[in-house]
Amino acid sequence: MPEKLFALDIGTRSVVGIILEKQDTTYEVKDILSQEHTERAMLDGQIHDVLAVSKVITAIKNQLEEKHGSLKNVSVAAAGRALKTERAVEVINIKDKPMIQQEDILHLELCAVQQAQAIVAEKMALQESTQYFCVGYSVLFYRLDGQEIGSLIDQSGYEASVEIIATFLPKVVVESLAAALKRAELHMQALTLEPIAAINVLIPPSMRRLNVALVDIGAGTSDIALTDSGTVIAYGMVPVAGDEITEAISDQLLLDFPLAEKAKKELSDPEYDSISVTDILGFTTEFSKHEVIKELNPALEKLAHSISNEILALNNNKAPKAIMLIGGGSLTPELPSMIAEKLSLPSNRVAIRGIEAIQDIKIAAHVTKGPELVTPIGIAIAAHRNPIRYLSVLVNGKTIRLFDMKRLTVADCLLTAGIRLTKLFGKAGMAQMVQVNGQSVTIPGKLGGKPILTLNGVSASLDDSVKSNDEILVQKGLDAQPIMLPIRDLLDHIPHCTVYINNQEYPVDAEVRRNGFLVTGDELIADHDSITCIMPPTISELLNSLQLESLLANVRPFTIELNQKPLQLPAFSGKLLKNGLAVKPESSFADGDKFIIHAPLQPKVTDLAKAIQAQLSYTVPVSFNGKRIILSKKLTEFYKEGQLLKDTDRITDGDSISFIQHKMEPFIFQDLFRHVEIDMPQQSAGRFVLIKNNQETSFHETLASGDELKILWPTTIHTNK
Repeated sequence: MPEKLFALDIGTRSVVGIILEKQDTTYEVKDILSQEHTERAMLDGQIHDVLAVSKVITAIKNQLEEKHGSLKNVSVAAAGRALKTERAVEVINIKDKPMIQQEDILHLELCAVQQAQAIVAEKMALQESTQYFCVGYSVLFYRLDGQEIGSLIDQSGYEASVEIIATFLPKVVVESLAAALKRAELHMQALTLEPIAAINVLIPPSMRRLNVALVDIGAGTSDIALTDSGTVIAYGMVPVAGDEITEAISDQLLLDFPLAEKAKKELSDPEYDSISVTDILGFTTEFSKHEVIKELNPALEKLAHSISNEILALNNNKAPKAIMLIGGGSLTPELPSMIAEKLSLPSNRVAIRGIEAIQDIKIAAHVTKGPELVTPIGIAIAAHRNPIRYLSVLVNGKTIRLFDMKRLTVADCLLTAGIRLTKLFGKAGMAQMVQVNGQSVTIPGKLGGKPILTLNGVSASLDDSVKSNDEILVQKGLDAQPIMLPIRDLLDHIPHCTVYINNQEYPVDAEVRRNGFLVTGDELIADHDSITCIMPPTISELLNSLQLESLLANVRPFTIELNQKPLQLPAFSGKLLKNGLAVKPESSFADGDKFIIHAPLQPKVTDLAKAIQAQLSYTVPVSFNGKRIILSKKLTEFYKEGQLLKDTDRITDGDSISFIQHKMEPFIFQDLFRHVEIDMPQQSAGRFVLIKNNQETSFHETLASGDELKILWPTTIHTNK
């Protein structure tokens, strides 16, 4: 049977109720009902009149119950403008400390969250930071010695830091929501956060590596959320929204507020080229859209300017890659193009997104689709996927309450209880200095003991899960013990590897010495020891250590002497291949590498000519007595030890070669006789005529490609006397 979900979006102007059914991995919107407040019971997302808000909630609940049966549990959202987000950085000195572990990183993160909580309390002029609850945090950056790094685990250096962004919610917001629901006989099944709800359904985690802004333009306020680098980086709000435009229409056209709201919707409807309104004096007038929008320009400019400035302020004074607009106010005419212009973005980078953009959702035919329904649907889905509930835990005898919006841990409880985690670790041990292969290495002393934590009387860690009514006790950790480190552990291991050279296996071992004496690696390190552990650093030194240096001669550059000048020809050099890829002898190697060493090539004379870009010969095609003939002349001649080389002769590394280049001269008729044999007819008188292209010519006539050549032999004429 499908699971039925009931959610409420309690906004400044109206309350929206929604019924969803969850079916496997999809959700179906079965019904949506909206009702405006009869009086100003809400201000900037905060309930100011619990009774008035509860009446509207009750009315919506009763109408939905008539169609969908009894409704007892509901998911709701806290307004984005009630959220407080703060960045904080926590830095620790890790010099002379052992490698950082996951527990240390978690401790570092939570210290940063406590800093952010204190900043919120200071900004809000609160004496106790626990007036604001942390409802989630994201790590923005880890840094090691000032440089960003992907993970701090097993890193060593001088200074480690973490920068986080944490989100806090005032206690009063939740309590007023719970009170209004209780009067409507509804139980707060789950609580989510409005900006997070909208982002979760429109910008899934896979898209959050992009710098995107989501703007929810409601009636009284415009909520803004920004994503980048895989997380939500900021939330913001401007107290300008759709009502600003409605009031401008009301003033311009002398309309009461409901009629002005209706006119605003018609201005956004592409089916209307003009609107007809009846003002407060009873006159009915028709206005063109262009005319009304032109008069609205100051109000539109103010709204677009406010939203754009807040986006820039939240995004380090730069425009995001794209902007999504949701909420009823997003339908305000010309607003997307104005925001795009103010942020210098292409117009197609600012778009209105409706519920059709939500993945894995079906919508009943009678439900109206629009951007104003994205947040209500997001509330229902987000509250179902990631609900916030309450639980109570005892920490060192003090009862604390937490939002159960995720898997809560011992660390969350200590954070909420205000216990300073920085003072819970024991004193660190003394460091030792040693020389490893000539480099000074500091072996950090062990960190002080972790805090002694028990959960319900059983030893626990900061990451252990907690549930309601659990009891936590925490004590400071023990001081660290002196270092007891074997040489082998300092070196991680004594290097040993196997390589393969020309398909033969070769073992390679490193040599370990302490203060000049050979050791096994099991001896304990002492302060100021000098340790050497040497592996051949390059392939060249590896071959030398294996007494295979003769193979290196194969990979030196192929060099000849050409016209008494040295010339390197890399294309013919021997090749050193590591795992199938060409490398230099100075390259490094690793365990399991396979080397193949190829001897130098022996190129032909034609290959040498090509390498030095020398043309060996040139040709011209002609026809002689109807047959195609290729005339050829030598341009370049190569000699070795005075002997003319043929085109197919081989060149070897170290050869001394000379070459002569001839001037390129045109072919003449006489060149034909080097390529053909002339048969003199028996009846010939000994004379002949040279013909080129049917014209008589001479021996020195130049030839061109395609010329037709002939030799005519006049016959002897005998007369009878």
